[in-house]
Amino acid sequence: MTQVNIASRKWRDAQGRERRFHYGLLIREVAAEPFFCEDYGVRVWEDGGEDASVPGITVSAQRVDELLSLLVEHRVSPTALADVVADWL
Repeated sequence: MTQVNIASRKWRDAQGRERRFHYGLLIREVAAEPFFCEDYGVRVWEDGGEDASVPGITVSAQRVDELLSLLVEHRVSPTALADVVADWL
């Protein structure tokens, strides 16, 4: 599996702590004889904190791009990632 780092976002939470989340695109090659295709997933991790990933969400590059844009825009945390992806699907 390959990871492409897409974005990082930094801000202060309600308690005044500085937080930084990183967002990555996961790319996995899938063999489907006689073809090869790719499926895409996402990863979110925090500096010095939690790390979560959801592989194999879609085979559509456009759809995973839409999802990543949503995750970054709303600063989705590693803790919330699975729920957000489930709702998005």
